[in-house]
Amino acid sequence: MPSRESYEVRKGEKSLVQKAKQEANQQDILAAALGMRISGPQKPPATIWQPLKLFAYSQLTSLVRKATLKDNSLPHKYEKVHNFKVHTFRGPHWCEYCANFMWGLKAQGVKCADCGLNVHKQCSTMVPRNCVPDLKHVKKVYSCELTTLVKAHNTKRPMVVDMCIREIESRGLKSEGLYRMSGFSDSVEDVKSAFDRDGEKTDISANAYEDINIITGALKLYLRDLPIPVISYDAYPRFIEVAKLEDPEKQQEAFREALELLPAAHSETLRYLMVHLKRVTLNEKDNLMNAENLGIVFGPTLLRAPNLDAMTALNDIRYQRQVVEFLIKNEDILF
Repeated sequence: MPSRESYEVRKGEKSLVQKAKQEANQQDILAAALGMRISGPQKPPATIWQPLKLFAYSQLTSLVRKATLKDNSLPHKYEKVHNFKVHTFRGPHWCEYCANFMWGLKAQGVKCADCGLNVHKQCSTMVPRNCVPDLKHVKKVYSCELTTLVKAHNTKRPMVVDMCIREIESRGLKSEGLYRMSGFSDSVEDVKSAFDRDGEKTDISANAYEDINIITGALKLYLRDLPIPVISYDAYPRFIEVAKLEDPEKQQEAFREALELLPAAHSETLRYLMVHLKRVTLNEKDNLMNAENLGIVFGPTLLRAPNLDAMTALNDIRYQRQVVEFLIKNEDILF
């Protein structure tokens, strides 16, 4: 009967063999990754292999880190449908979806006004929702659909929102009546024209516009001019219903569900705006603007219902204010 000592020796030898096979396998993998060809029983000596292994691991780690950074640096991949309009093409044209010829002398097909995709009218219903707007076609900032603008500029939020909020927080949080007081309308229109013309290069610093109310006015005008409000038409009824709830716990959960109805670009813009407005309320002692006051200002701007009669729209104003007020007070929980 074999002794315990001999059993331990055999166990140790087996372990060493397995370790050697594992290291050999690692060597083969690393050699392949480095483009080396190592065949047969001959392996590089340890004096060569160890530095080579460390180098390979460092290279692989670097590649993983670069891939991670590259992925994290990308903005949100917002889904966008094509904005097709009937178009008359000059000269011969082929459908970019089915690759067949477009027949006719006029109105041969449709063209996406945002990315320029040309397809048959019947093919337009089958095109994936992957429109990537081109700045050659998207030539304005104000009155441009929100998702279209952020995809065209490859950003998470509209640059108007980012730039105006940064400027306001840098020099205007303690300004009395912030967002309630209006800047000169001509100056606000100048800012709008500058954004449409120069985009991210627009100068809205104190050197260009000393009155911070001009910048707040430009931001509010941008939000009012959106073809689809930040809280979209589809989600509007749900938000109004939630505002009418009396149980705070049920209301909070219902708001979370309502926020999920928003398109990704709208949700991100609303989140960023609410975080900013919460900072405004933290300076209420100086600017005299609390969540209720800001709700009055931003309610009709962020929530607009289409095709409502005058009486219903008037009744909704109270709930619009309550929606914005609740979002400001609970931004850290809801977003």
